[in-house]
Amino acid sequence: MGTQTTTIMSTKRSRHRTRRGTRGRRVVQDAALPPLVPAKAGTQFTNVDKAVLDSRLRGNERSKPGAAGIAAGNLNAAALYRLMAWMSLAYPIGAFSYSSGIEWAVEAGDITDAATLERWLAVMIGEGSGFCDAVFFAHAHRAAAERNDKALHAVAELAAAFAPSQERHLETTAQGRAFLDATRAAWPTPALDRLLAVWDGAIALPVAVAVAGAGHEIALAPALQAYLHALAANLVSAGVRLVPLGQTDGQRVLAALEPVVAATAAHALATALDDVGGAAFRADLASMRHETQHTRLFRS
Repeated sequence: MGTQTTTIMSTKRSRHRTRRGTRGRRVVQDAALPPLVPAKAGTQFTNVDKAVLDSRLRGNERSKPGAAGIAAGNLNAAALYRLMAWMSLAYPIGAFSYSSGIEWAVEAGDITDAATLERWLAVMIGEGSGFCDAVFFAHAHRAAAERNDKALHAVAELAAAFAPSQERHLETTAQGRAFLDATRAAWPTPALDRLLAVWDGAIALPVAVAVAGAGHEIALAPALQAYLHALAANLVSAGVRLVPLGQTDGQRVLAALEPVVAATAAHALATALDDVGGAAFRADLASMRHETQHTRLFRS
């Protein structure tokens, strides 16, 4: 395969632009919203940048309860504890057994080292299934916080139907079901019971996590950031095992994805449910090809 196949095909969105970051890294940057975190250490913030960071990522504060408070971006110690538990790779949802097609991409020669893994994941998170999951997460959280059963049903139904392959559907719904079971047992909230009452189909993972977060009054912005970090960490872990890569290289890739995750979260928060969509064609094809791959370690 040529070098061009190492980067997933993606389409240009009107609200997105791409730029080259430090050392030629590909970074997905939202044109309308400033990133939630600096792209690199030492960046000088403007007053506007500081205001955005303060409003979205401030910790150890609590605004008034209810939908307005949990959308404001504040995160207290209890909320941080729960997010760290739920987003840990040790949370019993089987995340370690899924690669989202990375296993096929490694066998096909698309991913061969840390640089090609980083480029693959940057497009996958910023333009593909990661972005779609982030949009579903944002809308499910808002619907649960506002106790809007009609909106919650709509986003749960769409998220379950949006997977581009059989294995991706299994990946998101099996983990969604496992997250529901574990969280209802250890961290119960009426919001999860409401979700099961309004939607009796398969539940995608971002919907399950978002509803749990809303039920525990965890702010949307940091909850979404945590979800996307966990997604990136799990995919990096799969790449480390499959290429294989050293653990330090894996952490370098995860660090390089930080601005991609921040920009994806910001874009998702401003995206209407009707406008959800992605274009990471090579990643979608990889998840389809993986279904018939001869030797497999992962379920997707």
